[in-house]
Amino acid sequence: MKNRAAWVLCGMMLSFIGAAFAADEWPNKPVRIVVPAPAGGGTADPISRVIADELGKAIGPRFIVENHPGANGNIGATVAAKAAPDGYTLLFSWAGTLATNVSLYSKMPIDPRRDLMPIVLVGNVPNILVVNNDLPARTLAEFTSYAKANPGKLNFGSTGNGSSMHLSGELYRKLTETTLVHVPYNAPGTATTDLMSGRIQVMFQLITGIAQQVKAGRVRAIAVLSPKRSPVLPDVPTSAEFGLPGLESGTWFGLLAPNGTPAAVLARVNAETNRLLENVQVRQRLMEMGLDPAGGTPQQFATFWDEEIRRWASIVKFSGARLD
Repeated sequence: MKNRAAWVLCGMMLSFIGAAFAADEWPNKPVRIVVPAPAGGGTADPISRVIADELGKAIGPRFIVENHPGANGNIGATVAAKAAPDGYTLLFSWAGTLATNVSLYSKMPIDPRRDLMPIVLVGNVPNILVVNNDLPARTLAEFTSYAKANPGKLNFGSTGNGSSMHLSGELYRKLTETTLVHVPYNAPGTATTDLMSGRIQVMFQLITGIAQQVKAGRVRAIAVLSPKRSPVLPDVPTSAEFGLPGLESGTWFGLLAPNGTPAAVLARVNAETNRLLENVQVRQRLMEMGLDPAGGTPQQFATFWDEEIRRWASIVKFSGARLD
């Protein structure tokens, strides 16, 4: 029995040494970052490519973005979650896939919170309340008063049931006890065109998707749904400034890994990502894309993630939205 115990202990020590050696050697080949969005355009893909490029420079070899769009992000998240937890597959994903999908779908292909390990919260792109120029409201208080005086007469567009734009509108309705009519679209560009023409009157658009129309005076910005102003539209007040701090909504992004990925790999990626988020030039590039850079520890990301799952579950229930 003593010999058997000694062999077991020896085996455990060798396994530990082997794992430590593998972590020290990581990475000795390219690391893929799965992004559950199409290549080119949008918000997630260009931000992910900045992160991948900078991580490649800091860690090496290359970090390569691999796009797996579809099913509101579930396809890409599943690809990453089911990959070997060897440090050579990471996931760059966002609030919808990681937090709201849990409530929107009655059956998920994975449990994101169980099957994925948080590494670092990269940042957030806020939503912004914008209206057609013919609407008389110019402040959040005026808009809310107008909405209450005209129940059911204001239509707000989104990119579909359960989208960030949709749930932002539902959050507003819940907080202000107003009645707005949701009009889902297949593409944000179509919804924006209808907003400018007056077919719909309101959008809770991502700031990156509507900033140029605001600057050109084609639509009117009411409030950024964020605790602080965005450098993309620095003259637009926040919902908190208007006395409604609970009206916070955006699409946050994070780096994650398959459950079981070595702790040393997670620590290295976390440290290098925090470092690049503090780099003045990189930070400026990301802010120009509409991102409010974050950073922090994996545990801080985990705590934030849990809070977001709970917060949006109540809004999904209020809205009645389903994506089965």
